Amino acid sequence: MVSPDRLLAFAALSLVIVVVPGPSVLFVVGRALSRGRRAALTTVAGNTLGAYLLVVAVALGVGSVVERSAVVFTALKLAGAAYLVHLGVRAWRERGRPGAEFAGGAAAEGDREQWRTFRQGFAVGVTNPKTIVFFAAVLPQFADRDRGGVVVQMLVLGLVFNAIALACDSVWGLLAATARDWFARSPRRLSAVGGAGGLAMIGLGVTVAVTGRKD
Repeated sequence: MVSPDRLLAFAALSLVIVVVPGPSVLFVVGRALSRGRRAALTTVAGNTLGAYLLVVAVALGVGSVVERSAVVFTALKLAGAAYLVHLGVRAWRERGRPGAEFAGGAAAEGDREQWRTFRQGFAVGVTNPKTIVFFAAVLPQFADRDRGGVVVQMLVLGLVFNAIALACDSVWGLLAATARDWFARSPRRLSAVGGAGGLAMIGLGVTVAVTGRKD
């Protein structure tokens, strides 16, 4: 099992990494602005699950392959960037359409739309370059090999990181959605903020695409 001192040190480092806005936070904010509170929280849930899949990959040894291979890393990075741009363009095109959050909730759109939003958040979480590098390069260093059960230790540490990320990202999403509630009082303002969310995601996708590796 992870020693208490390593667990606390990793939690502190995770908090520092999480509170600095990265692709996940900016994506959640963009979704909150373009789709509202419910979509933001669903995105956070999907994003968190995607990030934990990276933890599992690192614990099983797959993460080191991704982190060390420039080709694989770049492919994942560009896939995530392209997906962000796609979602941003879609949000921009739909900026004038009131979301279900403000239209009283269309029953036909409910579960299907939520599931799609969850999948989108998952896709962004599992292709987040910042998280891939952090887990592959940092997570193994906090596992105490003398205690044994290294895989279990990394899985536990990953849960700590994702719990912190879930809480912080939810706060970001709720704050952004609260701001959107004010804009929602005017169709013109709602359209503007929805477009801003779409542009933010497009900009984020471009930023992720052009961000290179340190090596």
